[in-house]
Amino acid sequence: MLDQHQTPLLDTLKVCAEHPHAPFYTPGHKRGVGISQKIADVFGKTVFRHDLPELTELDNLFAPAGVIQQAQELAAEVFGAAQTWFLVNGSTCGIQAAILATCGAGDKIILPRNVHSSAIAGLILSGAIPIFVNPEYDPVLDIAHSITPSAVAAALSKHPDAKAVFMVYPTYYGVCGDVRAIAQITHQYNIPLLVDEAHGAHFAFHPQLPTPALKAGADLSVQSIHKTLGAMTQASMLHIQGERIDRDRLNKALQLVQSTSPSYLLLASLDAARQQMALHGEELMSHTLQLAEEARTRITQIPGLSILQSPPLQGKLGKSPGFITLDQTRLTVTVSGLGITGFTAEEILNEQLSVTAEFASLQHLTFIISLGNTQEDIEQLVQAFTKLTEMTSPSHKAEGEKIWDDVFTMGDFVRISPREAFFAATEVVPILKTTGRICAEIVCPYPPGIPVLMPGEVITKPALEYLQQIQAMGGFISGCADNSLSTITVVKSKF
Repeated sequence: MLDQHQTPLLDTLKVCAEHPHAPFYTPGHKRGVGISQKIADVFGKTVFRHDLPELTELDNLFAPAGVIQQAQELAAEVFGAAQTWFLVNGSTCGIQAAILATCGAGDKIILPRNVHSSAIAGLILSGAIPIFVNPEYDPVLDIAHSITPSAVAAALSKHPDAKAVFMVYPTYYGVCGDVRAIAQITHQYNIPLLVDEAHGAHFAFHPQLPTPALKAGADLSVQSIHKTLGAMTQASMLHIQGERIDRDRLNKALQLVQSTSPSYLLLASLDAARQQMALHGEELMSHTLQLAEEARTRITQIPGLSILQSPPLQGKLGKSPGFITLDQTRLTVTVSGLGITGFTAEEILNEQLSVTAEFASLQHLTFIISLGNTQEDIEQLVQAFTKLTEMTSPSHKAEGEKIWDDVFTMGDFVRISPREAFFAATEVVPILKTTGRICAEIVCPYPPGIPVLMPGEVITKPALEYLQQIQAMGGFISGCADNSLSTITVVKSKF
């Protein structure tokens, strides 16, 4: 057992920042001396005194042998990994590296169609061929859950030469699929299970939270420590166990997608967040769960509102295979019973009632309740929803057309690899003329950043209608060159 009271990287950074010397190295502001007064007035100068480069004492992120290595070893023990890497480019670079480390050009990888855009970028960088599995879809709530073990088994039976399976656990709504069963099926083919666990960094710290992906049998997980724990934005970790992933290749992949000038502010925040959870994690998560339960109980009692509960039942069959459990710190409120969309509710809450959600969808608002929230936050949230119901008319239900399942479950629309489409000759075409053409860019509503169109995929009418519907109801389309969605970039040749 390591001494989890330690913060080797943070402590060394503090020593270096306080050591008096003449700095002739980057960054140019020289420990805050040359920083703009305007930004110093906002942040203070202390943070810039600690904004240091890779000094000898601070170790090297790509070849750690000192304090970074020590900090990563401490993190691996706490998060249940054989080895942990610190990430300064967010979970995005971890997901990309995971795909690069397991798949080369032309290799198949099985993954859900509702993956984050970072996974699509991993496909483009690696040249891997996606074998998409449709996630389980709840047509009543209009929410996509996880992929199911049976769907993964069917995909592997059809594509036994796949090099890896990739899944999202939990989803943006906090829904957790059966990662244990999927890991067992994947390992029958002696290939690794890669898990986008960006929103599940807190799972290891309380028995009432879902089982961490590694503990359930995953070979690799990527966690955004900043999303649900106490690290700075962009600070994440990649964890692995077992021997199915070549660690040397993973190291090389991370060097391709991480900055060669990593921020030690981000790295030190990972060190500190790990120590905080190692020493006080269960206590902090107990308080967080109590706050979440209070919010659920009180909001459920407000007319016109309902809460995503865990898990739904499918008659006598028991738990849904795509929805085994729910992260209770993730709160999804269905607002369609108020006669408004989630986008409208988000705007009212944010602009008039001083409450800001994590993201909105057609029928729902989703909130992250974390160790940083307070009792006062919960009170403000409940009061805001109470006022929202008074401002609306909960006499009818406003529902968008449920075409999400049409977009993602009609069939396999990938015609060429994402990499081939990304680097192909392209042209910009008016959106009304793009049906049947091969997309050459990522087009997705954000948040949560799940692509509706991706490079190499045939553009369908339901996909276009869905994007236009999201946009008309106040959603934001990102990833594409034309955010107004008047045009889409497509591959020139008609395959």
